Amino acid sequence: MKQQNREMNIKWGEMARKLGTLTEDLVAPSIPRIVNEEYGLEVSFLGIRMKKKLRDGRIKEYDAIAVADEYVFVDETKSTLNREYVNDFIKDIQEFRDYFPEYEKNKIIGILASLYADEGVVRYAEKSGFLVLAVGDKLMEVKNSKGFKPKEW
Repeated sequence: MKQQNREMNIKWGEMARKLGTLTEDLVAPSIPRIVNEEYGLEVSFLGIRMKKKLRDGRIKEYDAIAVADEYVFVDETKSTLNREYVNDFIKDIQEFRDYFPEYEKNKIIGILASLYADEGVVRYAEKSGFLVLAVGDKLMEVKNSKGFKPKEW
């Protein structure tokens, strides 16, 4: 019985990890289209699961990074979005240039993406300056209020 529980816990963990990467894989291809629709820009670089290690040993992975002209769009994807993830992403955005100094002069736009985004969480993320994406008619679509302009970090 203990062995069965252990095996089931391992399978649940694997399934949760796969759901996370599946969600990331659904979001990433939509980013260039959304950047074009919202900013009129063409993405010149799209990196998926961009991971860097600093000399002090800190490691950070960003789910997607899209470069378009003077902007860098940094995406964090979650299967379900909540306020805690929004708060964590504020720190991640503030540390972005530590890991990717090559984008020091670029304006950063933070994107939070999810399969589903509760309207209250969308408003909270919007107040923090983030573009929010969730499943819509075109797979991923912007969920922010009309006329919302994300913060440029």
